[in-house]
Amino acid sequence: MFVPLTPLRCLERALDLFPRKTGIVCGERNFTYAEFGDRARRLASGLLKLGIQPGDRLAFLSFNTHKLLESYYGVIQARAIVMPMNVRLSPAEIMEILRHSGARMLFFEPEFAPLIPTLRVECPEIERFVALGETAEVADLTYEEIVASGEAAAPDIFSYDENSVAELFYTSGSTGTPKGVALTHRTLYLHALGVMNLCADPDNTIDLHTIPLFHANGWGRPQVSTMLGFKQIMVRRFEPAVVFRLIEQHRATEMSVVPVMANMLLNAPQLGQHDLSSMQVILIGGAAASPELVARLEKAFGCEVRCGYGLTETAPVLTMSRPKSTYGWKDEDDRRRRMAMAGWPMVGTRVRVVDLHGHDVPRDMQTMGEVVAQGDNVMEGYYREPGATEAVIENNWFHTGDMAVWDEEGWIHIVDRRKEIIISGGENISSIEVEKAIFAHESVLECAVVAAPDDQWGEVPAALVVLKHGHALSNEQLLEFLSTRLGRFKFPRIVEFLEEPLPKTGTGKIRKNVLKHRFWEGKEKRVQG
Repeated sequence: MFVPLTPLRCLERALDLFPRKTGIVCGERNFTYAEFGDRARRLASGLLKLGIQPGDRLAFLSFNTHKLLESYYGVIQARAIVMPMNVRLSPAEIMEILRHSGARMLFFEPEFAPLIPTLRVECPEIERFVALGETAEVADLTYEEIVASGEAAAPDIFSYDENSVAELFYTSGSTGTPKGVALTHRTLYLHALGVMNLCADPDNTIDLHTIPLFHANGWGRPQVSTMLGFKQIMVRRFEPAVVFRLIEQHRATEMSVVPVMANMLLNAPQLGQHDLSSMQVILIGGAAASPELVARLEKAFGCEVRCGYGLTETAPVLTMSRPKSTYGWKDEDDRRRRMAMAGWPMVGTRVRVVDLHGHDVPRDMQTMGEVVAQGDNVMEGYYREPGATEAVIENNWFHTGDMAVWDEEGWIHIVDRRKEIIISGGENISSIEVEKAIFAHESVLECAVVAAPDDQWGEVPAALVVLKHGHALSNEQLLEFLSTRLGRFKFPRIVEFLEEPLPKTGTGKIRKNVLKHRFWEGKEKRVQG
């Protein structure tokens, strides 16, 4: 029997098997899965009454709330495309994405009300502005009015085209102009099945949505959480004190963080003031982690820490660090070193590390190559960008632009972005490797390593370091610390200690292009292959 693959089946399963279970907790409001499903279906019906057509893009400027989570199902049940946007973008960036996508409706939180009059002028394709709050003078109607106008009709799953686009996510733009990643119903459902196999204790999981749902590591989780009937706790905005309180209050067992968020938790003054013993697994993604970060999180939360790897273009998970039956830890240091890596592929994906000619590099954990991926969860392409799509998908392999090494077990270790490898005197230096070594120092809060121009070597590593409050560290002390961790040719030749936090994208990635500019301004940066 052919049954179309769609995330709507994730919700339908929850309604069949867990209707009376508390499924969503958002602030003071609790929803059973039956109530949650009812609202999602009413949203779909209300959108259809407003004339929404198949393929229409519906954009959201929203924090993590039950309304945004309902829209992941209600919008696509109406055969439209849900498009959560990064709420940390500038007004100019928001307008650029809205114009590029041709969004027909925009749902917005009260914080964005002052921007709406400008958007009405600059984005004429938007026909309706919908307030996610109680009221908004600049809105055409409210979200609750749409839900109230609809009927809770179940979708006819057999009538859906599994190859139609369900979700549209714009990349962070950390390395260039944001691109719209188009993900189909089929892609999202198969990704959920793949992630399901990574869940440790599905019957007892209480999932804390710590990462924003516009972020790849955020929206990659709700479908499997719904399908397996997890209790899902919405974290409207990430604040360490709030996260600690919600873990204790709801006995949360799992959460996902990016390294920047993990660092904030570890350095928060409230750490140790709450009972965090319920936490079983913390997942790290979004950027490379270090064994030291894994060790610190395990000590603070008393739980297992796993790292994963993926991209917006891969829906997002490709690999996960987890035990493998054919490999035994040599010791505790080896376990943490392995768990800080990208790990090995999940079900439904193939991942290789290749040279410039597309041939596998040796599996020796030393020879560097580019990560390429193939599988059920790879995007259809960039929205309205056929040229950009052709540039990254070749012979049915998606080229990630990430450089890595691997071994016979299929274990992947990300070394750097291809464009961020530092070539100094003919030697390839991984900025991530140098960053991990610097971060291991107990006084370092955060750091970034970029290429700086040098007359003799072409370019050299430059480190920008932010210290923890009340800590002191000199250039000489840092280099002495690195002497047992790095070869001397990898040492940063420039070290700057900054008072302010490093600049970051809305998804928590350090803006290395901004940091490079301080060294390369007025000089021509050579193009790396």
